[in-house]
Amino acid sequence: QVQLVESGGGLVQSGGSLRLSCTASGFSFEDYNIGWFRQAPGKEREGVACSTSRDRDTMYTEGTMGRFTIYRDSAKSTVYLQMNSLHPSDTGVYYCAADQAVVRLCGLGDTSQYEYWGQGTQVTVSS
Repeated sequence: QVQLVESGGGLVQSGGSLRLSCTASGFSFEDYNIGWFRQAPGKEREGVACSTSRDRDTMYTEGTMGRFTIYRDSAKSTVYLQMNSLHPSDTGVYYCAADQAVVRLCGLGDTSQYEYWGQGTQVTVSS
């Protein structure tokens, strides 16, 4: 059974940091692109960062580049999202997702590429 479980969300003040975890089970973790997405109330889900299978590449949005870092721990089948310099606009439910792309680099523009999704973890940044 494929499962993605996020953790690490919480309440943090503006300028603070959080590290989110996405632990995978039931599939070959290394063969999948893993993406982090978020959804704020009343807004569409948007990409945050992604990691290409076998740790070949990473991608960030203009808003997260330089503040967020995505990385894998293959031994734990876990992808982390280190978030620094958080701003109230980073508030939302954060989801991780898996895309079985053997060759294709990970992307953040098309959520339909991702077959499996976690339940999400809430991140709230207070001003």
